[in-house]
Amino acid sequence: MNIEQARFNMIEQQIRPWDVLDPQVLDLLFVVKREDFAPAAYRNLAFADMEIPIGSGQVMLAPKIEAKMMQELGIKKTDKVLEIGTGSGYMAALLAARAEHVVTVESRPEIAAAAKANLERAGVANVTVEVGNGIDGWAQRGPYDAIVVSGSLPTVSSALLKQLRVGGRLAVITGEAPVMEAQLITCTGDGVYNTVNLFETVVPALDGADAKDSFSF
Repeated sequence: MNIEQARFNMIEQQIRPWDVLDPQVLDLLFVVKREDFAPAAYRNLAFADMEIPIGSGQVMLAPKIEAKMMQELGIKKTDKVLEIGTGSGYMAALLAARAEHVVTVESRPEIAAAAKANLERAGVANVTVEVGNGIDGWAQRGPYDAIVVSGSLPTVSSALLKQLRVGGRLAVITGEAPVMEAQLITCTGDGVYNTVNLFETVVPALDGADAKDSFSF
């Protein structure tokens, strides 16, 4: 398998057609080696238009979803970023290449450990991997300039929104199958938020989101 040809095909055949045209994002996809974050058994599928299993029932999201989220967030070098749902660590590596620092929260210790090892092997030094439930964010390290949720949520909690600085952006996929909406929510003032619907899709729920949503009080 020609890895570089597969990477080129992924960008030209999957990602550009999804209107991911920001040259900085496209360049990042060449630099951050997606195959290094995929489990060895799925390395040859790293560039396929699909979710890749990473163990414990978790997946890497499809490349075009991650690329689109990166483009919409418009990460700057001064940004402090929160990712909820570390997974393989690939999205954190993309974010870290553009941001000042990334805090990524993973609920499963074994997934967090694997992601940390992937990031260290890739030489990514400006990511802090935290183990815990990040559905309502990670307030102890906030506030943040950008937040991305790598998985879907039934709804966005006010606790999560409050962790955005004024001018901060949240990229999240909300709803329940078969209809989910990717959204960019921007904090335009203290307690004031502007929501833009980006595209419809269906992705797996963030670990723990289903259970949380089913509680009744």
